[in-house]
Amino acid sequence: MPNRQLADNLRFLRKKYGLNQDDMKDILNVSRQAYSNYERCERTPDLDTLVRLCQFFDISIDDMVLKNLRTCTSSFKGIRETPASYPFHAICEEDDSSVYLSGQEMDFIMGFRDLPVEKKEIVTGFLNYTRPE
Repeated sequence: MPNRQLADNLRFLRKKYGLNQDDMKDILNVSRQAYSNYERCERTPDLDTLVRLCQFFDISIDDMVLKNLRTCTSSFKGIRETPASYPFHAICEEDDSSVYLSGQEMDFIMGFRDLPVEKKEIVTGFLNYTRPE
């Protein structure tokens, strides 16, 4: 029997991080219909898929299937990207954190670096203004 809490948590986490179901199907290597069924509580992901989901969102399986993450904000640290999803990888030397970037994100960063200071300020202002809260 599918788990309603798991379905709700999957939808919540996906939306929290600005992902759509097509993003999730690519990350998990499942069909869009299969992922949609997980969120609609029509199917439960197999154990391997559940583990990948929990690794991606950096959350324990217990928390994913048992807790209401919408009301329990301290139960997870945040999203963890997987190397399979993004071709570029950057490591922060200060705190040893890392981030994976798509080709489009990498092109944006490299283009940003080449901009004159006044154009960088415009882009930064726009991004700060449009960033979801």
